Amino acid sequence: MSKLWGGRFTKKTDQLVEEYTASILFDKELAEEDIQGSIAHVMMLGKQGILPLDDVEKIKDGLHRVLQRIHRNDIEFSISDEDIHMNIEKTLIDDVGPVGGKLHTGRSRNDQVATDMHLWLRKRVVEFVDLLHKLQAALVEQAKANLDTILPGYTHLQRAQPILFAHHMMAYVSMFGRDIERLQDSYKRINMLPLGAGALAGTTFPIDRHYVASQLKFDRVYENSLDAVSDRDFILEFLSHASIIMMHLSRISEELIMWSSTEFHFVELDDAFCTGSSIMPQKKNPDVPELVRGKTGRVYGNLIGLLTVLKSLPLAYNKDMQEDKEGMFDTVRTLQGALQLFAPMIATMKVNKDRMRQAVNQDFSNATDIADFLVGKGLPFRQAHEVIGKTVLYCIQQGKYLLDLTLDEFKQFSKLFDDRIYSVLQPENVVNARNVYGGTATAQVSDAIGRAEAELEKTAAWTKEYIERSR
Repeated sequence: MSKLWGGRFTKKTDQLVEEYTASILFDKELAEEDIQGSIAHVMMLGKQGILPLDDVEKIKDGLHRVLQRIHRNDIEFSISDEDIHMNIEKTLIDDVGPVGGKLHTGRSRNDQVATDMHLWLRKRVVEFVDLLHKLQAALVEQAKANLDTILPGYTHLQRAQPILFAHHMMAYVSMFGRDIERLQDSYKRINMLPLGAGALAGTTFPIDRHYVASQLKFDRVYENSLDAVSDRDFILEFLSHASIIMMHLSRISEELIMWSSTEFHFVELDDAFCTGSSIMPQKKNPDVPELVRGKTGRVYGNLIGLLTVLKSLPLAYNKDMQEDKEGMFDTVRTLQGALQLFAPMIATMKVNKDRMRQAVNQDFSNATDIADFLVGKGLPFRQAHEVIGKTVLYCIQQGKYLLDLTLDEFKQFSKLFDDRIYSVLQPENVVNARNVYGGTATAQVSDAIGRAEAELEKTAAWTKEYIERSR
């Protein structure tokens, strides 16, 4: 069959041009959404009297059969038919005859492909909210199991102050919570209908775009036809959010990699999420977090790539915009793989409480509390800071830690020291002294866990609602 747009041309398309410009090798991912949009479109054509109802039913039935064949992998897509839209339309015409050619009445591939991507991406956004919800739940469970586990907190990768391991886990719950909020907010910009914008200017047919929107469960219709076919902000927004999620995953990956090393030995990842060495039999490598850390770069690259494609494009549609899909598909696959693995990896992670406590006992991360103790005695903070600096230096020179010092040794640095300093310096007391909203005290972390569990319930309800809306 000749190309559906071939009437204007007197020569066949060069084979190399066909291969270079065809998108079917990747946009076949949109097949189900393309048929979903086409069914809504043809129903509207019938409702508006643009097509006879008999033709509408034939086309609808044919589209359902094409979809069934796609599900059975019974269709061989052709590069000569360029993209998923032309492949489906030709398959439909082969099935129902020339009446299938009426399907494209009142629309263009420009508004058709935009609609497909809106339909496809809104499903993925809901799926990612659900996957992040599962990861948050795993982190919360680790936090609940480790409310009595103390580890060194770090700044500049230097030991800073003791914190609860639960508090550390809850920091990531907060990060992924913001990721969920961003995805949920982006849904309203994804859930807009471009169909009916035509190639760029609308159509002469008396279509009803709001009817199509209701059939496809879109909340809004694009106000401007030029904007409708040229807008890829919704993809950029998703790629940006995905990049931030991957950055968060990469940060926790880095910590898991360090913590599972012999030098730290704070955690042990389950064997199911690690691999061995082909030459060193003793090795247990944290390959999953390492790959997540590495794959973060490709997600960033997809965002920068699309920003670069779009930066100089005049309105409305340009062939450059074909480059919007592969990066989006790749980011979805990359992020999906990472999130599917991360929740069970966190859930099965073993926490070495004794090793963390040993680390806290062999550092000076409780030094700030001595300064606070002296400030409470009336010494200005800057003077107290100097006293503690000299005290720590003395400990280093003597090969001791703060709790190893006698009271007389303390007093040589300040007469304000008394026996209460030993209670102040106990790691549990250091942690629980930070009893402010958002702090690491056990009571505060317990409250944070309670708030997080309430948010988890809200997220679960949102996901359930929007999965139903996307069907």
